[in-house]
Amino acid sequence: MPAFTATRRVEFRDTDAAGIMHFASFFPLMESVEHEFLRHLGLSVLARDAAGPFSWPRVNAQCEFQNAVRFENVLSVTLSISRLGTKSITYQFDVRHDDRPVATGSMTAVCCRLPTSGGPLQSMPIPAAVAEKLRPYCSE
Repeated sequence: MPAFTATRRVEFRDTDAAGIMHFASFFPLMESVEHEFLRHLGLSVLARDAAGPFSWPRVNAQCEFQNAVRFENVLSVTLSISRLGTKSITYQFDVRHDDRPVATGSMTAVCCRLPTSGGPLQSMPIPAAVAEKLRPYCSE
């Protein structure tokens, strides 16, 4: 199963007073790698098809921490897909620094039609062309 790997440097804004990456900074890190992954596939987190715009709101996000990292450390973040459902996708993230485990995380997003004139989001099946591009990265 192929995986997608990106690197990110710990920015000063990501750290606490001790210079250690703050736990809340891992969620934007995972999201930015997801966006880079989608762009790598020629996709976007905000897309459009013949019926209009759709996107991927999150319904779950988790992160477990193994080791601290500090300002200016370079992280390697590997993304894979643990579940590709009819309407949702669950990403797995493995964060490392110098091949040392830092954190593992997951995010589940649901494919939703964006309303063009107010109203609630509506879940929708993942378009076949999108699912086809995602499928090679599935571990299930």
